[in-house]
Amino acid sequence: MGLLLKINVILVSVFLVTVAVVGYLSQGLMEEQAREQVLANARILAQTAAAVRSYTSKQIQPILHSRPSPTFQPQTVPSYSAQEVFKTLRERYPSYDYKEVALNPTNQKDKAVEWEAKVVNDFRKDPQRKEVVGERDTPEGRSLFLAEPITISMVSCLKCHSTPEKAPKTMTAMYGTSNGFGWEVGETIGARIVSVPMQVAKTEASRAFRHLFGSFVVVFSLLLLVLNALLHQVVVKPIRRLSKVADEVSMGNLDAPPFEPKGNDEVSALQSAFNRMRISLEKSMKMLEELG
Repeated sequence: MGLLLKINVILVSVFLVTVAVVGYLSQGLMEEQAREQVLANARILAQTAAAVRSYTSKQIQPILHSRPSPTFQPQTVPSYSAQEVFKTLRERYPSYDYKEVALNPTNQKDKAVEWEAKVVNDFRKDPQRKEVVGERDTPEGRSLFLAEPITISMVSCLKCHSTPEKAPKTMTAMYGTSNGFGWEVGETIGARIVSVPMQVAKTEASRAFRHLFGSFVVVFSLLLLVLNALLHQVVVKPIRRLSKVADEVSMGNLDAPPFEPKGNDEVSALQSAFNRMRISLEKSMKMLEELG
């Protein structure tokens, strides 16, 4: 095995060990960063939904309420608007799911299930809490969710949700008078929940790791090429020439030109030492000839 090949084997071994250590140490960090990125996207989507709710309450509802309709118009409901807009957003973020739930909704399709009810009650117990992040098991696998409270902040909301008598007749005709009433200003009645499979974060982490590993491979390959070229020029080539001249001298050919050391490195020192040894050998040969 040649010197250059041995050096390459050592360098590749060091690289593989380094990649293994870096991969082990960075995998958890990458997964955490990917999880935070997923949550950041979820926050943006949740805030978008909140903005749509506010826009519907402040601008759409007054217009539609000023034009009475014989049937109930779901477009006047902030929750309906937010969820309809999210359907469009899902074209860009297909892995993200948005849902608005309440403990006592008008539409029973929006009633919170057990784990959602727990999230809503966490907000009710701590009115200062603005976000709940958690994980749960689903039939499709582990899921990450981000929830924000839905709090009654406008008196106008009570027009539909204070008592059945004050609610629009078209609404009670559609949903009845048993649910969605008794709300109060300042009360947290539900939550906006954005869910995303944990696999999304794992996929992002794997992609980041592959990118990091690919960058390592490219950088190492370039460094290996440069080091091979330098080693060949500075070390391997002079040593091969030194070995060739040494063979010739050992065969009695003393006519080979001497080396001209360049620099003060070990290879130059070896060439100088060989020149001195060669001179000593020539002198010894002449002395033997004279004695003979």
